[in-house]
Amino acid sequence: MINSMTGYGEAQGEVNGLSYIVEIKTVNNRYLKTNIKLPEPFLFLEDQIDKLLRASISRGTVNYTMRLKSVSPNLLINIDEASLKQYIERLNNIATSASPKCQIDIGSLLTLPGIVNPVVPDEKFVEQIRQKVIQATNEALEKLKQMRAAEGAAMAADLKQQCDGIHADLEQIRARSGIVVQEYQAALKKRVDELLASANLKLDADTLAREVAIFAEKSDISEEIIRLQSHLQQFEETCSSNELAGRRLDFITQEMLREANTIASKASDTEIIHWVVDIKCRIDRIKEQVQNVE
Repeated sequence: MINSMTGYGEAQGEVNGLSYIVEIKTVNNRYLKTNIKLPEPFLFLEDQIDKLLRASISRGTVNYTMRLKSVSPNLLINIDEASLKQYIERLNNIATSASPKCQIDIGSLLTLPGIVNPVVPDEKFVEQIRQKVIQATNEALEKLKQMRAAEGAAMAADLKQQCDGIHADLEQIRARSGIVVQEYQAALKKRVDELLASANLKLDADTLAREVAIFAEKSDISEEIIRLQSHLQQFEETCSSNELAGRRLDFITQEMLREANTIASKASDTEIIHWVVDIKCRIDRIKEQVQNVE
């Protein structure tokens, strides 16, 4: 069955006092594009997460976001307390002899080089983070796939309804196309007879037959009907298959529209044109839906 390119999944995790949430959102795109946003302590996981996303999703724009919910300061920064104390002692000596006395701003001291440094986690902690984040990513991906599958099932139902409508219109066109030539022949003979009546002339049967044959050849849409039905069958089979169907369905839809336009240009009957308009409306609806199929 087909899958939608639109979906959302999230998962939460915690490791050694560090709590986080993973969100994955996807929207339609002709190709696969990944946007990954990670907090600074988790940047080392970007390549692995990108590979994981590409292995699970084949088409669409994927927005992956990881946010920290709560975290112990000791896990992110390290303060060189010995150096900070030395700064404070020296500044206190200066402040004592100053006139007027100076106030020491601890916040300003923290901006000095070497006082505050990011924590470099050891290999054990890095591996714990890796396992937990990958686990949360897989959980979010699974929820995303479920949502895309549910939306895909709804789309498949709508696409089938549109295809059934096109089948019905084609049957009406097929039945009507056989009558159009007969009606043209009768109308042509009646018109010519009216024009020749005053001249007391008769219409040559061969001439009438030749004109009707030319009209029948120009307005013959049987091949277009067969091809459009064949495209419909391929479309329905593709929707029911397990393969990635988006690009194939888009191509088939273009071919369906081409055949419908040819039928409209060759048909010389208002009823057939009416059904063709309905077919083109349904194909346009299909084309919109197909743009969101993976």
